[in-house]
Amino acid sequence: MGQEDTMDRSVVTVFGGSGFVGRHLVQRLAKKGYVVRVAVRDTESAMFLKPMGNVGQIVPVQVDITDDSAVRGAVAGAHAVVNLVGILFQRRKGQFDAIHHQAAGRIARLAKEAGVARYVHMSALGADPDSKAEYARTKARGEKAVLEAFPEAMITRPSVVFGAEDQFFNRFAAMATISPVLPVVVPEVPRAKRGGGWLPSLDLFSGGGPKFQPVYVGDVADAIMRGVDRDVPQRETAGQVFELGGPEVMTMKRVMEFVLETTWRKALLMPLPVPVAKVNAFFLEFLPEPPLTRDQVNLMLTDNVVGGTLPGFKELGIEAQAAEGIVPGYLDRFRRPSKVRQLPA
Repeated sequence: MGQEDTMDRSVVTVFGGSGFVGRHLVQRLAKKGYVVRVAVRDTESAMFLKPMGNVGQIVPVQVDITDDSAVRGAVAGAHAVVNLVGILFQRRKGQFDAIHHQAAGRIARLAKEAGVARYVHMSALGADPDSKAEYARTKARGEKAVLEAFPEAMITRPSVVFGAEDQFFNRFAAMATISPVLPVVVPEVPRAKRGGGWLPSLDLFSGGGPKFQPVYVGDVADAIMRGVDRDVPQRETAGQVFELGGPEVMTMKRVMEFVLETTWRKALLMPLPVPVAKVNAFFLEFLPEPPLTRDQVNLMLTDNVVGGTLPGFKELGIEAQAAEGIVPGYLDRFRRPSKVRQLPA
């Protein structure tokens, strides 16, 4: 009798289940019939998830991911464990490592000790031990710790995730409602380049700035389900790293243009060289929720696109959805009132 047959296969523990990706995953797990244990810091913030399932099916539990005993209790008796916990900026030095690396390894180790059959860890595209960004370095260390503790784990690396609650397209659309200028971070100061004519041209945006491969949150949740669902053979995901990118690669300049087109607004796109962006980020870091940090600027020095050497959506049997078909539906609230189309009488 296999490991999965000897334990309660109905319970899935989701760390960070009340977050952006988490709420979509919890909804899918509940629909599939799993009992979902949502491990969060604040159970009140996760109560909105309960109506997604039947009475008693979705259970928020308070867990400190830095505490072994708390994590051990959260994974006890579970068929599968999913770790979605991550942060985009540090409130204090060492927080990236504590959450992305140490906590990730702790959860995987204790899940393995508890006899959990399946484990899925959400990392990030660009995870690299040699990155200039501490975010990416700690993500890479977290992946290593997870696979050392739980060799059969599935690792997912999504690019920038979009959806109705995202902090990507929504943030830029909000900026466009109040600012006549939208910045485009570029790797270097704009410089002249030789074109086809006699006179040199000025490349203001260095090819459009960093590249992204925006991926729909529902597709990311579907990918994670492949690693959790007992109806999917574990051999299809065990011990593998999946890079998850959408069907279109977009430069930062194109992202801004897309937001303006979608919200029917106009703004001047301004190149923001990395050295200048870092100066701005230094001051923005003093805000409670900084819109930009120096580490995020370092992260943009590398394109956030799939490399093509690791499996992805295709191998999981998922057809990724494009931003053009989804984003306009939730950015409509940012559109200029004067541009709202009138329905025919």
